[in-house]
Amino acid sequence: MLQITDLRKTFGAAKRALDGVSFAVRQGEMFGFVGANGAGKTTTMRIVMGVLQTDEGEVRWKGSPLDFTERRRFGYMPEERGLYQKMKVAEQIGYFGRLHGLSPVGARKAADELIERLGLTERVGDAVEALSLGNQQRVQLAVALVHDPDVLVLDEPFSGLDPLAVDALAEVLQERARGGVPVIFSSHQLELVERLCDSVGIISAGQMVASGTVDELRSSVGRRLRVVVAEAKSGWADGLPGDLRVENGREVLIATDGDDQHILHAAVQAGRVEHFGVEQPTLTEIFRGAVA
Repeated sequence: MLQITDLRKTFGAAKRALDGVSFAVRQGEMFGFVGANGAGKTTTMRIVMGVLQTDEGEVRWKGSPLDFTERRRFGYMPEERGLYQKMKVAEQIGYFGRLHGLSPVGARKAADELIERLGLTERVGDAVEALSLGNQQRVQLAVALVHDPDVLVLDEPFSGLDPLAVDALAEVLQERARGGVPVIFSSHQLELVERLCDSVGIISAGQMVASGTVDELRSSVGRRLRVVVAEAKSGWADGLPGDLRVENGREVLIATDGDDQHILHAAVQAGRVEHFGVEQPTLTEIFRGAVA
């Protein structure tokens, strides 16, 4: 398990980037790290990878403080992509494999496997600068994976990708997680995080404001009753709990408490009920509530 405990980091005299950040990522778990720009995601990941030193707190792997030797076994994809633009795809991946300690033969073999797995076979002899953003992202992921890492730490890996590239990268990450690798990635694409991740951490202004499985976060918000009424009588929802809005010409009541049967009776009397049921809040709604 990767454990991040009470991280604190201040830049300059007043800029506190992290203020007691704690969470854990278990083996085989995909952890989505979400927050607004400047919330502290990248700073946290840089501390995990040893790029920055924490002022307080610690990072532990398998119960022990994380050191340089252990970090060499991590796969890291920084927000600022670190590829050599003039280098060809196969050379690039193999080169980073050698930097991670693979033999020339081992690095070449690992590069060939990843090139095929990530759909880069036709671009193997191209320089990185000639690739589309999506293919550059695939190369960057290959660089993070080439040494078969014990942990994956990925900062905005899906940024700017088309749906096909997103699916390709997501499938590879899911395979690694199924193999027991803890995967932590940051993203602003909350629907994608909700679809892929086992657990989610929400950070705001350097503090963790929510953390847990998606189901746990949903339970903390509570249930939500959604009622859609077409051709509704004016004022039908007066006195009922919840918020009334208009969507596509239909009145929609969103209620988090109150008697279901009483609400249903009022809706039936008001017009044609097109939908009546309990809905789960989306991760986007959970995020908005947590950072408000």
